[in-house]
Amino acid sequence: MGVICLAASIEKWNLHKRIALRMVMIAGAKPGMLVLGFMCCTVFLSMWLSNTSTTAMVMPIAEAVLQQLISTGVADTQEDDENIEVPEEVSDKEENLDKNQLELLYRRESYVKKELSTLGEESNGLALKLSARQEFLKKNNGYLPQTAVNITESQQPTDQNPSRYPTKRDHMICKCLSLSITYAATIGGLITITGTSTNLIFAEQFNSRYPDAKVINFGTWFIFSLPISIIMLILTWVWLHCLFLGCNFKETCSLSKKRKTRREELSEKRIQEEYTKLGPISYPEVVTGIFFILMTLLWFTREPGFVPGWTSLFEKKGYRTDATISVLLGFLLFLIPARKPWPSASSDKATDKNSVKEVNPDPLAPMITWKDFQSLMPWEIVILVGGGYALAAGCKVSGLSVWIGRQLEPMSGLPPWAVTLLACLLVSGVTEFASNPATLTVFLPILSTLSETLHINPLHTLIPCTMCVSFGVMLPVGNPPNAIVFSYGHVQISDMVKAGFGVNLIGVMVVMLAIMTWGGPLFQLTEFPDWVIMRNITRSL
Repeated sequence: MGVICLAASIEKWNLHKRIALRMVMIAGAKPGMLVLGFMCCTVFLSMWLSNTSTTAMVMPIAEAVLQQLISTGVADTQEDDENIEVPEEVSDKEENLDKNQLELLYRRESYVKKELSTLGEESNGLALKLSARQEFLKKNNGYLPQTAVNITESQQPTDQNPSRYPTKRDHMICKCLSLSITYAATIGGLITITGTSTNLIFAEQFNSRYPDAKVINFGTWFIFSLPISIIMLILTWVWLHCLFLGCNFKETCSLSKKRKTRREELSEKRIQEEYTKLGPISYPEVVTGIFFILMTLLWFTREPGFVPGWTSLFEKKGYRTDATISVLLGFLLFLIPARKPWPSASSDKATDKNSVKEVNPDPLAPMITWKDFQSLMPWEIVILVGGGYALAAGCKVSGLSVWIGRQLEPMSGLPPWAVTLLACLLVSGVTEFASNPATLTVFLPILSTLSETLHINPLHTLIPCTMCVSFGVMLPVGNPPNAIVFSYGHVQISDMVKAGFGVNLIGVMVVMLAIMTWGGPLFQLTEFPDWVIMRNITRSL
């Protein structure tokens, strides 16, 4: 709830738009760099906002750039055609067409000469010939007979491109940019424990099932997931680039200072215009940015692990969590006025006054209101988390967890990485057709029981499956960001399936790499932890 308060302030004062446009301006207008720029800003925003909100915020900006790209496509294509060499095959076809036209003209000239010579030799039938000629021309609408020339279908000028896109390359750029935003939102949601609802569900259920385990917090999750997201971001960008834009990275990602094309200049101009519309940075944006940085620093320094955190300043432990920080700062956003409390220059004052009046005419209006918070608060996630607790308790009381554990005993001969891989593939397949939170809520108790039965650290299977449950990226129904991108009409289901299958494989491989390398020493995955043993002893008593 505290993070949603911050997200409401970011969206209300357009801080997300300023960050996104600035990052895209730095990346440039080359197709490859444009896609990478949008992916980076989407990943950054999705770390702190929900994936759905981030996609809904960034897609309109991307759509404005794409519409500018489409509107200048015809003129740019005409300019580019002057510098494009004609392929040999096309040249041969044009040469054959010219030969046919010359032959046609030659036959017309021969026919005229033959008519004139015939008229000169047969002077007695001059009138008859003239009348016959006039009648013949009348039937043919005044034209001489023409020899039919067979032109193949490939030579006929056809317009196979949809009217919406000037060229096929423009359509590919639209597909690549649209899909990159939904994938980047998914990748960014993995980085923080509050980035997506599935991470929160895992943290709550894990801490509820294993209360003695003090290993999952904002810092440890961030350290584990940040390298995963960086690797996935780079590999996903390369995959989408090769799939839609080709493998010529030098052409689409060049950072040289050569003369830019007309399309690139107009795209950069459009982005600059959108950024200019925001005006100078306002007081509410500064306050939101300060709260954003402060919340992040307090999260990292609460229990960093290698040094005592600020929680050691208090006697009783267990009362200061990550939620304490976010709720406190979120509550302050309801109290701090959105107008400067001190006098400033007239220009800044007028600008700030206008920006506040656009949102709320009240001079004492706070940074956010309950209406702003309620429009973004996903109450269904709260209910779903409670349903997960009820499901876990039902499995325990009914004995379903014990029965499932016995059925899975034959898997005890498999190494831990094989068990984790099978679980990741199963979860990532199911989540393509079911909602991510519901899928994880069902699988968490089962995987916890499986790990305890096989004497594997539960984190060895729970963390990878929590991340893989977010990889429902192959269908529009997989998650809300997919549906948002699909609604813009640039991509088809076949495009999402092809691109999403590659992203799914990349995600599973990178997560397995992480859990087998830096995840081991970070969470001590090679040992069967004491907090699992203590839980089993307490439950038996």
